[in-house]
Amino acid sequence: MLRFSTAGESHGESLIALVSGLPAGVDVDTKFINRELWRRQQGYGRGGRMRIEQDTAHILSGVRHGKTIGSPVAMEIENRDWKNWTDVLPVEVGDPSKHKAVASPRPGHADLAGALKFDFPDARYVLERASARESTARVAAGALAKQLLLHLGIDVASHVIRVGHAELERDASWDEIAALRAKDEVLLGCVDPEAEERMKAEVDKVLRTGDTVGGVFEVVIHGAPPGIGTHTNWDERLDGILAQAVMSLQAVKAVEIGRGVTAAESFGSDVHDAIGYSSGPVNGRPTRFTREHNNAGGVEGGISNGEDVIVRGYLKPISTLRRPLQSVRFDTREVTKAAYERSDVCVVPAAGVAAEAMVALAFARLVLEKFGGDSLRELKRNYDGYVEQIRAY
Repeated sequence: MLRFSTAGESHGESLIALVSGLPAGVDVDTKFINRELWRRQQGYGRGGRMRIEQDTAHILSGVRHGKTIGSPVAMEIENRDWKNWTDVLPVEVGDPSKHKAVASPRPGHADLAGALKFDFPDARYVLERASARESTARVAAGALAKQLLLHLGIDVASHVIRVGHAELERDASWDEIAALRAKDEVLLGCVDPEAEERMKAEVDKVLRTGDTVGGVFEVVIHGAPPGIGTHTNWDERLDGILAQAVMSLQAVKAVEIGRGVTAAESFGSDVHDAIGYSSGPVNGRPTRFTREHNNAGGVEGGISNGEDVIVRGYLKPISTLRRPLQSVRFDTREVTKAAYERSDVCVVPAAGVAAEAMVALAFARLVLEKFGGDSLRELKRNYDGYVEQIRAY
């Protein structure tokens, strides 16, 4: 089974990503991993932390001569800001007078719930792990899953469809979404320049007022074959697994598969995707069955159906405000303003990149469970045989 875990804190020495279960022989391109890490740091509305960090992955194990060797892959991403926190957050006892307490919890953050849960006198240690800085390690792990899937002709990418009240008011093609990854300057990760300018105006508005703004990103799995996931058990359904993977990201409060939200207010005849069959060339498609639309988002009954799998994440505004909301001091219980830590104003494009990683990891796990293989060659043989089977169906 493909498994991954992360370790590290926002202002700790480094972040660690540990991935196990990858078959041997998968090409690992560190430039690709570092490009993914760079993409996560981009976007209009990011804070000062992004000017400090230049995230790169240092592979410690599991890769030799550019390929996986079947053992766990460990990666380290240095926190350059650590030098400013060595006396504040030492591993040893250190000097308690140098501790920087998060004295009042921020509404919308894990501060209060975490302090209550772990019996901390303030929220510093909660902040350190609950911070979205942790998603850096997920992106590094997801880059390995993406490289595995690419061997099977499966690709994962994202784009932004809403920031605040500004929305992309048309469908985006796969080519448009994939082209965003090649850009060396990232504004808000939208495929339409006019819509992106409206999104920028939303960010400018909150920059002026000391507020923050959320939005919606969309992740697409392109080239997914039918048959990934199953209807047979509740915890093995593809849509449930993808929803949990994306919902696990910091600040994501809702997940949608295909037209999940608008389908609730529509008639069935407008929602369900009529089925056709092509006896001609397949043009790279894994099956000859076709659909008029993809309102289902590529998933029916918990199983991929051969269309692109489409997952949207709804991101709440960042909870650290330059004009803090009311809170209560941990020590005196007196009413005060919530604590302020250096933060972003808008992170929707970055959240999309982190969601790509989570979607890739979840989908790659199901692919490996279905097709198996201790080596990439064995996996590809099993996968190609399955694709040949369903094309002949």
